[in-house]
Amino acid sequence: MKATKHSAPRPWQGRGPTGRVPLALLAVGVLVCLALLFGVGGGTGAGHATSASSVPGTAVRAGLSSGADASAAPGSASPSADAPPTATSSAGESASPSPARSVPASPAPSAAPTRTPVPAASAAASGSAGAVPAAATLAGRIKPGVTNQGVATAYAAADGNGSCLYGPSDDMMVAAMNYTDYESSKACGAYVSVRTASGAALTVRIVNDCPAPCAPGQLDLSQQAFAKLADLSVGRLPITWTLLSPESAGTISIRYKTGSTQWWCAIQAIGHRNPLATLEVRAAGGWRQLPRADYNYFVSADGTGCGGEIRLTDIYGQQLTVDGITVQSDVVQPARVQFARH
Repeated sequence: MKATKHSAPRPWQGRGPTGRVPLALLAVGVLVCLALLFGVGGGTGAGHATSASSVPGTAVRAGLSSGADASAAPGSASPSADAPPTATSSAGESASPSPARSVPASPAPSAAPTRTPVPAASAAASGSAGAVPAAATLAGRIKPGVTNQGVATAYAAADGNGSCLYGPSDDMMVAAMNYTDYESSKACGAYVSVRTASGAALTVRIVNDCPAPCAPGQLDLSQQAFAKLADLSVGRLPITWTLLSPESAGTISIRYKTGSTQWWCAIQAIGHRNPLATLEVRAAGGWRQLPRADYNYFVSADGTGCGGEIRLTDIYGQQLTVDGITVQSDVVQPARVQFARH
């Protein structure tokens, strides 16, 4: 190393070609160091780009999903918002873009929905909007214009009272509807025309339900009604029956259930010509529909509307408004209105 302290270049020149070898090696070493220094910095950036593109949906997705700008990270090689959302891996394969990286695009217009015309004759059965009569939507299982097949049996109806809680009946042409078609008292008060294969027929009013083993379609007639169709000894009689809107039905009455007050009440409509669909009471801001209980009363659990206006709607959509019915426990009060015949 003392050679570096020379005072003149002559000793180097005097060594000839062999003396210049260390200098050349030194120069090469310096160049290699410089190359490695700049090469490592450039290679580091390329390495990040390759990593991000060869493993789609990892670091890039995490940065975007957290709301951070991926381009703000030093040395990040993630594509900008203007770049296509497809990265290329180091192997040249096209990688799927991250879901969080997707660029919003105008949605492709969807095909207009096709609507098949429904013949008028089958519109009610298909349930197409605008062609369905009110009865098809407000009626329960017992629908107008439908002939039901079943069997008739007989029971001792006593005074004609039953699960509908109408009370004693002056006319014993009454029946109990099978539990399925009774549908939690929706059948109460319905008039049905019953017919046998021999042609015998009569009209009965539903005042009761017939639990299992009564099957769907079955009617349990009062003994008085059954006797008009066949001898009681027959036991089970094949029948068909349809919903009826009778010509003569009198007028409707309203009754508040025993225990009703201004804080809780249950309301019953009696003598309606057509099956009742809903019962509403006047409340703040409009009409409020009351739920119907199994025992055929419409219940206001918080007292809303008790003693006020009542609105009745039948399965055909007809509405009647009744006023002046006060809360009197278990008292039948005439409403002096009736639904039109259908």
